[in-house]
Order: sequence, then C-alpha cells, then structure tokens
Amino acid sequence: MEKTPTGTPVGVDDPYDHAGVCDHLTGDGRCRFALDRAGDDPAFAAARRADDYECLVADEECDWRDCPHYRSTTDGRECVRCGLEEVRMAHESDSRPLLEEHHLSYGSSSDVDERRSSGREASSRDADEPNHEITVALCRWCHTKVHKSFARIDDDASPDPEAFAAREERRTKEQAEFGFQSAADRFGDE
Repeated sequence: MEKTPTGTPVGVDDPYDHAGVCDHLTGDGRCRFALDRAGDDPAFAAARRADDYECLVADEECDWRDCPHYRSTTDGRECVRCGLEEVRMAHESDSRPLLEEHHLSYGSSSDVDERRSSGREASSRDADEPNHEITVALCRWCHTKVHKSFARIDDDASPDPEAFAAREERRTKEQAEFGFQSAADRFGDE
C-alpha cells in the first residue's frame, strides 16, 4: 500500500486508480497549465502550443501518469469511502468541516513549494515515486481510520455513528435557519 512521506498508509495501492480528470483540463480539451503558466515549464508549453494546446492525454497512447503537470484534487462534497455528505455551516467559523482533503500521492517539489507559500501542508517524495498531487475527500472519521489502520479507500463502509450524528446536528441547525421569525420575536420587543 502507498504511504505518506511520514510512513502512514494512504489507503490505496495505486493512486491513479482513484484519480479523476486533471484539474488543468479545460472544457474544450486543452491544457490550462500550458495556456496560463507557460513560463513555469517553457518546453512543455511549447510542445502543447505546437499541438494547439491539446491535452497530452488526448493522444490515445498517453495516460494521466505520463503528463508531468497532471493534478487531480477533490471537490470535497462527499466522503469517497462511506458516502457522508458535507454540510457546511456558513456562520460558524470555529466549526470543523466534516470532510477533509486526503492525499493519495504528493506533488513534485514545485507543487510542494506552491503549497508552502499558500500555507497548505507540504511533503516531498523521492524522484522514483509518483510526483502528481492526487486527492480525494474523506470524512474525519474515515481519514483517521485510513491513516491509523489498514482501512482502504475502496472499502465498503458506512458512516461512523459519530459522523452521522455530527451531520444530522448540522442539518438541524441548517433547517432552523430556514424558518421565519420576526425581529420582535427574536429580540423580545413588544
């Protein structure tokens, strides 16, 4: 099983089995990295420009792992392991999200520098290991199970009872906000 740079398991044997579409892919099949960040890798940008910026993977002989700038990050809407859906509380800045970003593999050193400058967690990998950033969403409870045991991302799992209770508590608060209450009732004005 793949491991993090600190040695804890990530829950998969091959991160590319769980990777999605590249974050740099535009709706018309072009490479946004080559269009927007040509100065970061001029040779790559020149090769894409020669192919009218077509995504490298459009060539049937290529796979996501063949692209030097492939990155697939999560949208964070539901846990990929147990299916728990995120419920964010807009006005509670101290509430911890139900879902967390879980790295299946870590980006190259340039991606690590970019994460460091933005304050995100940074890690580095050896040159012979995957150097693409691939993330999925896991609920806090599944995230802990994956890192602290032999739990896998593709296990057939149900939400933890604590996770279910936390989600329902947030939904109850959310529903209460939908109800109308006059200012006189809220503040006790007569």
